[in-house]
Amino acid sequence: MDWWITSDKNIMNLITRAVELFGNLPMLRMAETTLSFIECDKRAEKIANNLVCMGVRAGDSVAIVAPNSGELLLLLLGLLKGGMIAAPLNCRFPEHLLKKTVEKLRPRLVVTSDQERFTTVNTATLASMLDYPSYDRERDTTLEKSTNPKFGTVDAMQRPVTIIHTSASSGEAKAALHSFANHWYNALGSNENIAFGAGDCWLLSLPLYHIGGYSLLFRSLISGGALALGEPDESLGQSLQNFPLTHLSLVPTQLYRLLADQKSKALLRQLKAVLLGGSAAPKSLIECALREGIPLYLSYGSTEMGSQIATTPAPITSAQQNSGKLLPYRELSVAKDGELLVKGPCLFQGYLQGGIIQPQTDNDGWFHTSDIGTLSAKNEVTILGRKDNMFISGGENIHPEEIERALMMIEGIVDALVVPIPDDEYGQRPVAFIQSIEKEKPVEEAIIKSMQAMVGKLKTPIRYERIKQWVTLPGSQKSDRAWYQKEASAPPRLSLEP
Repeated sequence: MDWWITSDKNIMNLITRAVELFGNLPMLRMAETTLSFIECDKRAEKIANNLVCMGVRAGDSVAIVAPNSGELLLLLLGLLKGGMIAAPLNCRFPEHLLKKTVEKLRPRLVVTSDQERFTTVNTATLASMLDYPSYDRERDTTLEKSTNPKFGTVDAMQRPVTIIHTSASSGEAKAALHSFANHWYNALGSNENIAFGAGDCWLLSLPLYHIGGYSLLFRSLISGGALALGEPDESLGQSLQNFPLTHLSLVPTQLYRLLADQKSKALLRQLKAVLLGGSAAPKSLIECALREGIPLYLSYGSTEMGSQIATTPAPITSAQQNSGKLLPYRELSVAKDGELLVKGPCLFQGYLQGGIIQPQTDNDGWFHTSDIGTLSAKNEVTILGRKDNMFISGGENIHPEEIERALMMIEGIVDALVVPIPDDEYGQRPVAFIQSIEKEKPVEEAIIKSMQAMVGKLKTPIRYERIKQWVTLPGSQKSDRAWYQKEASAPPRLSLEP
């Protein structure tokens, strides 16, 4: 038995283990400084003590409204060190939505990056909390006069660690509660597939309130790889130049922008792995990345499973349609209606509703993802679409995502979204919103001809609307499908520009 696992095999000393194994190796690289695992641990313990001085105890939740920064990452480490629950919120949410989310969470403390205040709970700014040692504890009669606690960094595998909200691609964002074990096993399986360790450096290009961003914290602590954080106004291209990066996580929009820049393309080629996820990528984008020699990995994941579920086992060599193989510590099954079901030690504890954890599994322990897809004999996962996006046309089940993928295979179309509209004969028919490189190209006749050849006449959209900029969900980069559904059906059609 490893020394860092206690006599109870379900308990682990994660941060202590990282310090002992990786010590003075870099954990956090920033523009002006680099912090080792030892230095991060010391600051995390200091922050954990400061939180206790503020009345926060192990098991309490702390909501955080702040963009990515070194201070935010250290705060997350401090919460992990103190046994507290981190609830990083999307700082791009409108103010009314943030306040509503905080009210539902009922956290012990809200930490913000500015002077924003929430009237229903205690608040502190990120800067003031990190400077809290200057606070004179002895003069505050509202606090206990006990000495600062020493955190043993013992993490029960099943204790709650984070509350991370889903991306709200369908309806309201849900508060997903993850345990230590959920993050631990997700990171183990991910690291087994894409090696990340001492000497490597992964750019935090995704927000830490997103599961894809937070999961890198555990991957670093487990493997010894460093995380890099650019300045708030720094572009991805600048970060590629400023840090000795080896790994990068991107969504298709980010990759598209980087490939448009010559310096960025050259730097992307030097990386060990570029992990692409978030949404379906156009065939033209993937082909462009392959031509440039980018080590591209495709992935399928979810907030509920702690991030990645399936990922390609090596950089792809063709514009394949599947999302790679099922990773270790994950199980996946396909229901009779094609819905993907998942379970395993990565699966979250449930959604937090009214202060109560509501488990989301069926009687056999499976979580129903609402994703429609297939699982091959080689454990390759292919996503066809969302169950709640499906519509019926002429008696046939139609998945908008299948039509969108076909549209994005046409030269010149960079993004597409398909919604159904009522039809007297067929029940519903597809309408497509497309974004192209050139204003009027490809021409509609060419699009129709290509679509009929790829998906057939029934699935070929009956109307095409060209747009320049997508209407997105609040605080998200995801297109607002419901908005376009309403727009497509509205007579007369309103302006498509947001």
